[in-house]
Amino acid sequence: MFLTVLFRKLMLLTFLLQTIAGFSKVNIQVNIQGKVINANGVALTQTKIVSLKTNKEVLVTKTGRFNVQEIGFYSFQCKGYHFKTIRLEANKFHTIQLELNALELEEIIVMANHIPKQLKKATAAIAIISPKDIARSNHTDFAPILNRVPGLFMQNGALNTNRITIRGIGSRNLFGTAKIRAYFKEIPLTNGSGETTIEDFELAAIGSMEIIKGAASSIYGAGLGGVIQLNPKAANLNEVSLQPEFLLGSFGLQKYMLKANYGDSNHAVKAVYSDTKSDGFRENNNYSRETFTVHTNHYLGQHNELTFLASYVNLKAFIPSSLNEQTFRDRPQSAAFTWKQAKGFEDSQRGIFGLSWKHSYNDNVQQITSVFTSFRENYEPRPFNILDETTLAVGARTRLLGNFNFLDKTLKWTIGAEVFKDIYQSKTFANLYRDFPEGTGSVQGDNLSDFKENRNYYNIFAEANYQFTTNTNVTIGINANETSYVLKDRFEVSQDNPDQSGSFSFNAIFSPKIGLSHSFSKNISVFSSVSHGFSPISLEETLLPNGQINTNLKPETGWNYEIGTRGSYFDNKLLFNASIYRLNIENLLVSRRTAADEFIGINAGKTQHDGLELEVFYKWIENEKINLQLFANYILNNFVFKEFIDNEKNFSGNDLTGVPSSVFNAGVDFNAANGFYGNINYQYVGSMPITDANSLYSNAYNLTNFKVGYAFNFLKDIKVNTFFGVNNLFNETYASQILINASSFGGNAPRYFYPGNPVNYFTGINFNYLF
Repeated sequence: MFLTVLFRKLMLLTFLLQTIAGFSKVNIQVNIQGKVINANGVALTQTKIVSLKTNKEVLVTKTGRFNVQEIGFYSFQCKGYHFKTIRLEANKFHTIQLELNALELEEIIVMANHIPKQLKKATAAIAIISPKDIARSNHTDFAPILNRVPGLFMQNGALNTNRITIRGIGSRNLFGTAKIRAYFKEIPLTNGSGETTIEDFELAAIGSMEIIKGAASSIYGAGLGGVIQLNPKAANLNEVSLQPEFLLGSFGLQKYMLKANYGDSNHAVKAVYSDTKSDGFRENNNYSRETFTVHTNHYLGQHNELTFLASYVNLKAFIPSSLNEQTFRDRPQSAAFTWKQAKGFEDSQRGIFGLSWKHSYNDNVQQITSVFTSFRENYEPRPFNILDETTLAVGARTRLLGNFNFLDKTLKWTIGAEVFKDIYQSKTFANLYRDFPEGTGSVQGDNLSDFKENRNYYNIFAEANYQFTTNTNVTIGINANETSYVLKDRFEVSQDNPDQSGSFSFNAIFSPKIGLSHSFSKNISVFSSVSHGFSPISLEETLLPNGQINTNLKPETGWNYEIGTRGSYFDNKLLFNASIYRLNIENLLVSRRTAADEFIGINAGKTQHDGLELEVFYKWIENEKINLQLFANYILNNFVFKEFIDNEKNFSGNDLTGVPSSVFNAGVDFNAANGFYGNINYQYVGSMPITDANSLYSNAYNLTNFKVGYAFNFLKDIKVNTFFGVNNLFNETYASQILINASSFGGNAPRYFYPGNPVNYFTGINFNYLF
């Protein structure tokens, strides 16, 4: 009897507990919201979200948002990105950030035109440099990374002496990079004169790069050569980590780096500090650079995102300069005699700061506004004078981005404006190094010039992408741009020093573009585009020897025509890209020598750039033990002076100076499950014409680089990565940069050649401690 009563009471208690539990479940059901993005903050609308408890799939809206009703673990998967498993908790708006997967580039969402789209549906030639591409080298030199991109070529005479060209544009710029626009996220790196410097930035602080080739970017000022977009390495949400790294290499290379990340579910900060030193292969080649980069992300609820970016560089680099042909062959480690005597160098500090706010008005319209400032101070003793210059720039960029249905198809659009002003001040002084004992180096003498330059730049842009049919997309864009200069000559006016004060303003330039992409199948698509671009004239090019400003000069302009295809075969194991293009440039700007140290800019003709670009990527082995991938690309350049008459010299029909005839890259990457990884890269660079008359060409050369490493876990929370690499494995003698049309002085042979480094080594180790 007792047992019967006890059993009934237990049954009643069990029933009551189950009822309470069921009632509690109903009441603790929650509404959890979030958003899925990539490292650039772009919504990943094709993400598959699956509950690990129920195996049910969660729908994602066209803005990347999701809504779930149960606390627990969920899997986030999106093609082109590494999957993540995250525990979703109540009372939080979760921002889920997925990382790029370099093995699925065709599926990656690009922002090269501010309208998010899959790369395979883009209507322009866009290249992506992934984190894996950056990690193939030693985080010290941009050239090996950029030179793997078909159509882009970076010459580097030293770590601080570089020139980047895209499809031949910028090859006639003697020093530095011009006619190509560059941005560090939203912040312009191109100054008011169209000159760009990216090589001073810390590579380890860059997460990826997007490169638009040709004049196909209406929303970035329609630069003739294209646009290089540097994306900072994203601050990781839900991670607290510390990563020190140490690297040693040939020619006294030493690099120390520290990366720190702090992130919760909606706020993240990443800071990168680096200190790089090198004695250099050549005389007068010492290099010392410190950098500090901070990038923060703040997701303020469902409608607002805030990002902050700051970068500071402190650089002192000596300049060995170029060599004549005989010295280049016999003693490539030498510095140019006068630069060695003067101990020429550049001592510069630069910083950029930007704040961006992204606000979503609704699911269809959002606004992104950025304000930024930058500065640069540079002191550069050169054999012929000493340059002391400063630049201060301020600006803003804003755009609306939206989409709506038109005739039952999606139309995505963006409209915006960019404006900035930079104030450039420069002084030159006599260099008295010849009047002092050898070894003293540069000594500052009397003031020779004193200029202040106000440069104003704006561009207004609009672009729309319309899904004309299920498989066809059309892009239309236009850019309106105007640049002006005001020069104040603050030096004492005399007969030998005329007053060069004045102003110069371009007429507004309108650059349209139209592009089309069509998918023949799930795996094969084609694209074509017609676009217009231009490059601004620097104020120095407008100055005449008599002190007047030449208002008759016209900026270089051009039309770009292109057709290409992208796709994959064999179950996405083989990826390929191919394109052919023609870029016609008018009003070619050249510098004409009028006296020993005087030049004037003139419009001297036209160039025609015909090119072919091919790229393949093959996933040879993919299993649990090892991944092995092959890649290769090839470019064929046929760039000529279509019309080029300078005084009585007719160079029409000659090859364009400073551009290789062809470039071939090939390589192998492997990653093993036991932690071993590595890559080997081969590059062939064809000969380059050095003079406009085509009387002298550089020699073609072959370079082979490799890197191997081993990554493993130490204790529980520390990941260790050790690596070793060799550049120029077969010790090739080659010119890593050439100085076109170099002149001879005092009976000395012209100095055309910058020697490339011989075989050199590097090794390092980094730690990643996850708290």
